Amino acid sequence: MSKNTKKQFRYFTIADQKKEEEYLRKMHNEGWKLVRISGLCMYHFEKCEPEDVVYQLDFDPKSNENKSEYIKMFSDCGWEYIQDFVGYSYFRKPCSEMNGEESIFNDAESKTAMLQRVIKTKLLPLMIIFLCSLVQFRIALISHSYVLIVIWSVLLAVYVVIFVSFLIFYIKSKEK
Repeated sequence: MSKNTKKQFRYFTIADQKKEEEYLRKMHNEGWKLVRISGLCMYHFEKCEPEDVVYQLDFDPKSNENKSEYIKMFSDCGWEYIQDFVGYSYFRKPCSEMNGEESIFNDAESKTAMLQRVIKTKLLPLMIIFLCSLVQFRIALISHSYVLIVIWSVLLAVYVVIFVSFLIFYIKSKEK
């Protein structure tokens, strides 16, 4: 790794979209622009002139059907497409070109629509797995397998944290 590149591991949940955008903005302000994200949340940066740049994420699984049109739509509004990672498309735009707007979403409805796509695509499968886990937990209780009870208790606790954090994120986003 050279002096002009940097890698950092960061993990953001579904509900941490704002934190991720702020992290990327902070890195760019410090002179490190995002080049790509790989593997298990490994962020790759390249040295650049420090600049205030807004990073935004969009989640639209259907964008792959017309990827060039999708990217062009954002590009026409001045947003630079970086890449897709786990269903999210990453964009950036210098604050100097913002004209008072810091979002790729034109209105509250488009932001809400994105949140609903996240729920259907990401959270719904988690809910199904969670319900299956409840069945497994019940079986562990019946069989008095303490090791399984501990394992399933931890797993269920993780799921509850994910659901609650996303619910808080969703409610806050809807209020804005």
